[in-house]
Amino acid sequence: MNITATKKDTANVLVTAKIENADIEKNINKTAKQLAKTQTVDGFRKGKVPVVIIKKMYGEKLQQEAESEAINEIVQNAKKELDIKDEDVIGDPVFKKFEKVDDGIEVELTISLKPTIEVEGYEKLAPSYEEPVVDPAEVEERLNKLLENNTPYKKLKEDRPLENGDQAKFDFVGKIDGVEFEGGKAEGFELVIGSGQFIPGFEDQMVGMSVGETKDITVTFPEDYQSTDLAGKEAVFTVTLHELKARGEAQLDEEMVKKLIPGDEEATADTVKSKVEEQIQSEKVAKIYNDELKPKLMEALVAEYSFDLPENIVEQEIDAQINQKAQQMSEEELATYKGNDEKIEELRESVREDAINSVKATFLVDAIARKEEITVNDHEVTQTIYYEAMMNNQDPQQVVEYYQENNLLP
Repeated sequence: MNITATKKDTANVLVTAKIENADIEKNINKTAKQLAKTQTVDGFRKGKVPVVIIKKMYGEKLQQEAESEAINEIVQNAKKELDIKDEDVIGDPVFKKFEKVDDGIEVELTISLKPTIEVEGYEKLAPSYEEPVVDPAEVEERLNKLLENNTPYKKLKEDRPLENGDQAKFDFVGKIDGVEFEGGKAEGFELVIGSGQFIPGFEDQMVGMSVGETKDITVTFPEDYQSTDLAGKEAVFTVTLHELKARGEAQLDEEMVKKLIPGDEEATADTVKSKVEEQIQSEKVAKIYNDELKPKLMEALVAEYSFDLPENIVEQEIDAQINQKAQQMSEEELATYKGNDEKIEELRESVREDAINSVKATFLVDAIARKEEITVNDHEVTQTIYYEAMMNNQDPQQVVEYYQENNLLP
């Protein structure tokens, strides 16, 4: 196997190689011999299956594995030749050429490396801004919303009609032209009236119902409803209200403090108010940063620093931007790109500069964060998720568990 590895720049290595047919055959025979020891084939004792039978049974798979092994050998030899450490490699190799010829396979690929970045003097590029002020009324409004979202619903002692904001427990059966449809029936369904979870007009018509009452509600499914069978059609729902609950009185008592700030035994009502103020302050700073400071800072950083970028990461960013554009195209516009390689390449080139700047900015931010030794511990991440979940009226514990189970926490 002939291999040539050359550094194109500090972030990219060009590797050319010729995989001989003999190399592929050697790898096939090695894998086939290993399989022959473990496979059970009718007519042969286990471990005594002839290699030729194994090759006949798994020919295509053996060929693919042999080629993959040869490619891996090429990459490992190239890294060894140029003294490249595994931790310096970023992403998978990108193939420029993989051509099967009579006497083997001609390969050309690029190995990308983490860029070398010197980020001295970035402090002077940071734009200035005025610290936002948090009005006490904003804190009060946010606190009231937070308390309301975390105050449980309670069954009412007195009888009264259903109101907006109440939690209703009811049965419903939906029909179109007198015929029930799939997904249009439920028993003991719980819904906060006014939350907008149902079809427009459904919750409004429930307002004023009494416990035990049955009522027909007529609504029209939106034209863009996810089920095309129902979109735009009129339906009649027979609704029976079984139970009505209203939120209890929202109080920032000791129990509520523990619920809002779990794990902090020293927390008080003032602690909650302080954290609410900090959150609003943080949101205001984040808005200024995202709307004004970040674009200016990224533009200044990209213009100030020059370094080689890993080609595979740039190509991935181009792919991402192209996919985003494709999602906004009409079917007619998408059709003009099918089979038109020249037009696709023109589109890729049209976003290349933005992609390069985006990748460059990402590496710069990472380098600055490492230089500043900016880290976030697990407790800070969990508390932030917990708070955001409560503000969105979600179960905080379930949201945290979702992040943990899906490996979304740093």
